Amino acid sequence: MSDMDHRPGVHEAYLLKRHLKLEDLDAAKAAAIAQEIDRLVGVDSVALDKDTRRLDVAYDASHLRIEQVEEIVRRHGTDLDHGWWTQFKEGWYRFTDQNVRDNIQHEPWSSTKLPPRR
Repeated sequence: MSDMDHRPGVHEAYLLKRHLKLEDLDAAKAAAIAQEIDRLVGVDSVALDKDTRRLDVAYDASHLRIEQVEEIVRRHGTDLDHGWWTQFKEGWYRFTDQNVRDNIQHEPWSSTKLPPRR
């Protein structure tokens, strides 16, 4: 895939796909959550299945963080599932989001580059 296969502003190198299980989800909440997340800058795709209560979102980590998605979910009167697997994934998602942001800011170093002259 190339950057042309994604929404404008979404870079494939920073694209992350997240799958979150939610609590207390009905059709109205599901539609509102999906619509609000879909409007965020950096979101490539969003799908919310109200029957399985699963939120699938793909976003550019240089523009968006998992915490912003969670905030929208909570604002609409629902929350992430409190099971150990969801909590484990949430921690892993935060770690990888931060890792991507750190890698964006990192300047590459090469041992073959000559040191600066004094």
